[in-house]
Amino acid sequence: MSQHILVIEDEPAIADTITYALETEGFRCTWCATASAGEAALAEQAVDLIVLDVGLPDLNGFELCKRIRKSRMVPIIFLTARADEIDRVVGLEIGADDYVVKPFSPRELAARVRAVLRRYAAVAQATPSAPVAKASHVAASSDPATAGKTSPAPSPRFQIDEARMAIMYFGTRLHLSRYEYRLLKILVQRPGLVYTRDQLMELAWDEPDASMDRTVDAHIKSLRAKLKAVRAGYDPISTIRGVGYALKENE
Repeated sequence: MSQHILVIEDEPAIADTITYALETEGFRCTWCATASAGEAALAEQAVDLIVLDVGLPDLNGFELCKRIRKSRMVPIIFLTARADEIDRVVGLEIGADDYVVKPFSPRELAARVRAVLRRYAAVAQATPSAPVAKASHVAASSDPATAGKTSPAPSPRFQIDEARMAIMYFGTRLHLSRYEYRLLKILVQRPGLVYTRDQLMELAWDEPDASMDRTVDAHIKSLRAKLKAVRAGYDPISTIRGVGYALKENE
């Protein structure tokens, strides 16, 4: 069955161009002109990727992305008429997988859709097929320098469900963006190990060169807020000033 793309774009001419380009490449498309219609479509059917316009009439695309990320890890590509660097950074920080500025080449957009879907497929294929009960307590090292070596056991405060790309914290499931999930997973798998910001970007980001140090800091800040919401007054992440971050050990 062809992969299903949800296009959320309020301009019919642009939506027609997108759907034509993607359907020509073999994708199946559903078009919605508003954020509310897009959310309704998501509730009714499964999609493989979302092409999301930032400037929707009823809700900012960034806000819609945040809503979607609370319950789904479906890949998202933003469309925008603004090429400002801050827009690009904000979009990627809240969980977008790619960012295309209008006007754009339909062939380029189709190529980006295929590239993002390939990345997600690669992650899915790399997911262990062992039962979740076992996978939640045993995880492979994310540090290339320690590949093949025995790693410290993940913190018992956390449980990693790799099949669902989810992390439990003191029995509560955390609602994480894709990059928040990757960052926390890296820290949880190696308690006490200090990662520099550059190392975290290299391990967690698809395109680390497109990110900046403050991108990691922003995600860590968001993670801390979500962890605090579960266990107030306790911060399991240590900041090593001038270096990076680590998960606290034996607390």
